[in-house]
Amino acid sequence: MAFAPYFILSPNTLMSIAGYIHGPDKTVPTPAEDWRKASVDVIIPALNEEHNVALCLASVVRQTIRPKRIIIIDDGSSDNTTNYAKAFGEINGIEMVVIQRKSPIGKTPTIKRQSREFDSDVEFILDADTILESDNYIERAVQELYQAIGIASACGTILPLRFKDRLAMSRTPAAEKFFAGVKEAAVKPSGFFSHWQRSVTNLYRDVLYMFLQRFIYKGQMVFFGTITNPVGCAVAYRRKYVKDLFDKYEPILGDDLTNSEDIFIGFALLDKGYRNIQLTDVYARSEEPRANQLPSQIYMWSSSFLQSCYYFDTLLRSPFKSFKRWRKRSQDKKDKVEERRVIKEPYRQSFGEATTKTYGRPIGWVLMTSAMEKVFFPATLLIMILLKLWIPLAITVLIETLISLTVLTLISKPHRVKYLLKGIIATPLRYSSLLYDLFTILRFAADLWIFRSRRWRK
Repeated sequence: MAFAPYFILSPNTLMSIAGYIHGPDKTVPTPAEDWRKASVDVIIPALNEEHNVALCLASVVRQTIRPKRIIIIDDGSSDNTTNYAKAFGEINGIEMVVIQRKSPIGKTPTIKRQSREFDSDVEFILDADTILESDNYIERAVQELYQAIGIASACGTILPLRFKDRLAMSRTPAAEKFFAGVKEAAVKPSGFFSHWQRSVTNLYRDVLYMFLQRFIYKGQMVFFGTITNPVGCAVAYRRKYVKDLFDKYEPILGDDLTNSEDIFIGFALLDKGYRNIQLTDVYARSEEPRANQLPSQIYMWSSSFLQSCYYFDTLLRSPFKSFKRWRKRSQDKKDKVEERRVIKEPYRQSFGEATTKTYGRPIGWVLMTSAMEKVFFPATLLIMILLKLWIPLAITVLIETLISLTVLTLISKPHRVKYLLKGIIATPLRYSSLLYDLFTILRFAADLWIFRSRRWRK
């Protein structure tokens, strides 16, 4: 997950509403390739995930589509991650490729290496702390990926992983076999304080994900046919597109891309004219950090967004090229120049960075307004505090909170009362994260112009 609008009445929110009003591209797709023939590798990066890796694998083996390979990448764990993964495969008679590193190198190099070392059509990345709640998650992601040649990534809806979800997955046949043979790995409740910290984060993230995925991302999908980036904990990529991406950027940036690989990859794919799809009918659940770890993850996501904006500034300048794009379309119609589509694809656009540089991309509107929100909204609140403008500040917070709770309640049918209460409780955390982003902005500026350090990497 990358970012969400800070204020409900933000440019991004208004664009999502415009998307609903405008409606989707009505072109009926005629896929050039049969998704059923696509080979899929499931790649599971893991670092000290002995409590999760068996549950993650159990969610994979019950999928309706059988992967060509399941590849576990233990990135230098100091616990039983590798042992449990191997034991799970042996007990359930499942062949797996297990790669164990002596020391961590990061998730970004892992994705890059697997895109080069294996020959599958689809590279499905699944974090070891994530379980696929829907048993057709991979099938739907692959099916959507092959709806058009311009779709480069597809992910489902991501929700927080709760203890009851872990317990439910532990009762599936493959997991039961494993836990019967490896009793010390049994799913157990955490201590009170640890459980409380994670519950706080789960509540906040549940509200955030509901608003972001069911409203903002959904509007972007309708209007632009893409979201800004896939959610990297459970995402299907066209392997060749990812390989080509790293072949281009490795000589320039090495492995130091950004602090969150999915955001950089998402931006790079948009820069080529590809699309990132999010599905609303399949679900995965990912373990959230404890409350005391939340600031570091907020920094990771927000800083990666700013870093990607820095690298792909041509995408951000897309709104300033809208007139040139409109004029070209008008001239093409006047000259009766029409691209003949043998294969119909919704949201069809020319591929290549040259097109982005000359005409921009429609999704660039989202990126530019998101960058503006990330900088100006926290700064506005801080200025109000420093100038002691308490009444305007109180009115702003009150009205914005009322509007946000109203929108959250409307989109969370049939659990409206529950999400209304969650939204009220999460409001202080939401504003705290907003102000914390000021630190992220200042650190990003220091990296660029003071320390000149761009060693951004996950």
